[in-house]
Amino acid sequence: MSKERLIYLPLGGAGEIGMNAYVYGYGREGQERLILVDLGVTFPDMDTTPGVDLIFADIGWLAARADRLEAIFITHAHEDHVGAVGHLWQRLRVPVYARPFTANHAARKMQEQGNDPAQVKPVQAWPERIKAGPFEVSFLPVSHSIPESAGLVIDTPVGRIVHTGDFKLDPTPVLGDPFDPALWGEVVRAGVKVLTCDSTNVFSPNPGRSEASLAPAIRQLVARSSGMFVATTFASNIARLKTLAEAGQAAGRSVCLLGRAMRRMIEAGVESGVLTDFPKTVSPEEAGNIPRESLMLIVTGSQGERRAASAQLSRGKYMGLTLKEGDSFLFSSKTIPGNERGVLRIVNAYSEMGVDVIDDGADLYHVSGHANRPDLARIHKLIAPRVVVPMHGEHRHLREHVKLAEENGLNAIVAPNGTMLDLTGDTPKVAEFVETGRTYLDGSVQIGALDGVARDRIRMALNGHAVVTVVIDENDEPLGEPWVDLKGLAETGKSNVPLADILEADLEQFLGRASEDTLGDDDKIEDAMRRILRQSAEREIGKKPEVTVIVSRLTT
Repeated sequence: MSKERLIYLPLGGAGEIGMNAYVYGYGREGQERLILVDLGVTFPDMDTTPGVDLIFADIGWLAARADRLEAIFITHAHEDHVGAVGHLWQRLRVPVYARPFTANHAARKMQEQGNDPAQVKPVQAWPERIKAGPFEVSFLPVSHSIPESAGLVIDTPVGRIVHTGDFKLDPTPVLGDPFDPALWGEVVRAGVKVLTCDSTNVFSPNPGRSEASLAPAIRQLVARSSGMFVATTFASNIARLKTLAEAGQAAGRSVCLLGRAMRRMIEAGVESGVLTDFPKTVSPEEAGNIPRESLMLIVTGSQGERRAASAQLSRGKYMGLTLKEGDSFLFSSKTIPGNERGVLRIVNAYSEMGVDVIDDGADLYHVSGHANRPDLARIHKLIAPRVVVPMHGEHRHLREHVKLAEENGLNAIVAPNGTMLDLTGDTPKVAEFVETGRTYLDGSVQIGALDGVARDRIRMALNGHAVVTVVIDENDEPLGEPWVDLKGLAETGKSNVPLADILEADLEQFLGRASEDTLGDDDKIEDAMRRILRQSAEREIGKKPEVTVIVSRLTT
């Protein structure tokens, strides 16, 4: 009996939406040859990760086994699938395979981080196959909210895996590949051992709608609007950008794109050949000379991002353009959970200007890029795998997807990040648990989530910060009074006296009665002054600030 095994290990994307990174392996235990599917990012928030720029999966387990890694396969060009490639490739150093549009983005990300973009290999879709150790991998065209998305057909010595990536069943996606039941039927004809499947919309009870279904409502909305018309959507949804631009064109409006990410997506679409007939656009400088009722802006920032065009316009002028009463602003998007406050801030700012804001509460102007519950059930029946492994979802999504698979008579298992599955037999089993976590991009350096940097920032944000400086002479005696610098704290408290004066007086009292033993030991001075300052501050203002004590000693 062979001791070789087929394993699956999510490092990101299972138990959360974003930061996708999935490992497959085959071989003897501890010697498996490996491939990685996707290497994405998730985004920080001010509540839990203040000041952090991006968040990656912790690839420590994989980097320690990089000599066994054969290749990286990227399913599509969304940031949560490709965004970490340039940042983490140096630790893995293997070829990166993707379809041409996705490869365009991956190569640019490699180049931006000083890596060789030639390591990204553009490949064609099924039936072209890439040999990667014991695996043969083919890109299966799927519909999604970005062109040239793909699932993966992964052939292993013990059977075929279908890894869906992000997908929906859309026969008319405007751009990109329509759902092709015949193609899927060809893929599954030989039998499928494992279906690793998108779980994002498992709670959505109705079949998904086609991207093409939006055009009539959007055209009607733009045509009946007066003043300037502005719309925002996900910059990566080129099909939606095309629909919006065509609606503007049909209404006799000049179309202007605002936002670097949006322009970059359009350029990549043209360069890779997936976009050939996007309406003519005007520059922001030209837009400033066009009558408002004849202008349409398509802008970045559908999720409330502070530096994106929609937020900048809500704060006043951007690229010489302003909004005013009588203009209209359309959110052709859904707000991702966690982004509500940022979006509402923009909505209210526009309201104060007199701008009419149209959201998608009636589902007229946006459709999801993910398969809904009935669509997932259809895929289960079409593929008829021996095992379903839900991915791309929070834990509740994974668990509900398992229930759906079991309703369809299929074997399924919940495997959140760090859960290594043995998929060799027909019944999946947990082989081991691997420690997983997050890596933060903080400025230009990568730090561990447990390094304490974000934690310290949160503490300073909540409690303020005090710096205490004391000078000790060569005889271990205080030289002058200690002084305190405060940041993020009230200037006066209950005593109606400057807080810094009260703190300095209390610290001076301590120094005056401190023992020789204490004054001769920097650590004892720091501990005591930190404790006294926090106690005094709490008494005066109800806050215990973070404290830095600087002890300077004079030497002869």
